[in-house]
Amino acid sequence: MIYKGTNSEFIQLQEIKEGDVISFDRELAFPLLFVWVRGKNSAIIHEGIKIHLANNTILCLSVFQQIEFCKLETAQFIKFNKEFYCVLNHDSEVSCKGILFYNAKQLPYFQIPDEELEKFETLWKMFEIEMQSRDELQLEMLQMMLKRFIILCTRVYKVQNNYLKLAGDEVDIVREFNFLVEQHFATKHSVKDYADLLNKSSKTLSNIFTQLAGKTPLQIIHERKALEARRMLRYSDRSIKEIAYELGFEDIQTFSRFFKKIENISPSEFKKSLLGSIDNSSGIMP
Repeated sequence: MIYKGTNSEFIQLQEIKEGDVISFDRELAFPLLFVWVRGKNSAIIHEGIKIHLANNTILCLSVFQQIEFCKLETAQFIKFNKEFYCVLNHDSEVSCKGILFYNAKQLPYFQIPDEELEKFETLWKMFEIEMQSRDELQLEMLQMMLKRFIILCTRVYKVQNNYLKLAGDEVDIVREFNFLVEQHFATKHSVKDYADLLNKSSKTLSNIFTQLAGKTPLQIIHERKALEARRMLRYSDRSIKEIAYELGFEDIQTFSRFFKKIENISPSEFKKSLLGSIDNSSGIMP
């Protein structure tokens, strides 16, 4: 089911099964995607890593993230563009920037808790009904449905990732830090760089992230740079020297040491290992 508005608004709801492919339409400007995976035996490949997914897992994807389904019973997705609903412009409404989308983490996803499942199921059914309506209020109703879906997802993600341990302003700092890293990882490489952008001290950032019991701010910065390096090595024809320069390294030796420390393999060895990789026919493609 697809809705197209008069001002390029686009949203699509669709069910998929193993063997189907979800494509990011080139004419859509940086669409966002929720994939609701059903079944107990699902698995994906993301950036060369196999991830097993529990039943009722929701993946939050942008055009820059590629996944391939290894196993899939069934799934359903919502794809929308910024003309339909811009999560950056409406961040005060849904608070998902730096959490579900534009997050420096490799792949935001979560499992719907049993006690929340009915809410998601009911909202999806309402979404499907409204997609079939044809009146002057359809756009507003669909935007309202999407907004509710995003809020539900954000709430669950926060609970499952320890955000409730933080005060409201601390959550906003974490979200903004993640967003800034996603925007500037190639040019800003230290915690102080981002602390300055946030008008906070490096110690304040470290203390906040310690409460999340996850990765430190520096680990997030380094892992985002390493992720981009892997993407360039995997999907582009750039040389290792060119990749090192684009990611802000002074020379190829410094980049190689950095990459090997994070990935336990050198960039050249990583690139050679890709030559024997098998191209899968099912998945989400750019």
